[in-house]
Amino acid sequence: MDLFVEKGYDETTIDDLAAAAGMSKRTFFRYFASKEELVMGKYEVLGEQLAEDLAARPADEPIWVSLRQVFGRVAEYFESEARGATTVAMEKIVRDHPTLNASYLDRVSRMQELVLDEARTRTGRSDPADPRTAAIVGAAFSCLLAAWTTWLTTNQAQPFGELLDQAMDAIQPT
Repeated sequence: MDLFVEKGYDETTIDDLAAAAGMSKRTFFRYFASKEELVMGKYEVLGEQLAEDLAARPADEPIWVSLRQVFGRVAEYFESEARGATTVAMEKIVRDHPTLNASYLDRVSRMQELVLDEARTRTGRSDPADPRTAAIVGAAFSCLLAAWTTWLTTNQAQPFGELLDQAMDAIQPT
């Protein structure tokens, strides 16, 4: 990630990445199909974790409250001091790079589907013809994206979790 921040995404080569990791180019490709996959792979794992976290929430908890609690994992990730400047810089690269941003939005859509499947199970509304649960999960993910964008464009003037609370409180379905 440091190489992408230092040199830029397009300017960083697979050879650069492999050398920095102390591996051959061939070994790099055993782990990652491309440098895009290196950057974007974390979102695959995150979607699975969010769905698992939702499944672990109390069954009687309102779905909106559960989703906010589940999104706490995202807030913790962005607010972690251990990640700091590199995380922020990488998120800005993802936001500003057309290919990476498109991939990010696609992966967020996949994360949303995983969470929606679990939300349908929790709410007992498993009929895909019933749009209510999809609307609630979609609205929650829109809040997550609004907080992400605001957090990045305001240079982290407020903690991510506070922005997420503000966004979710603006909708607060009953």
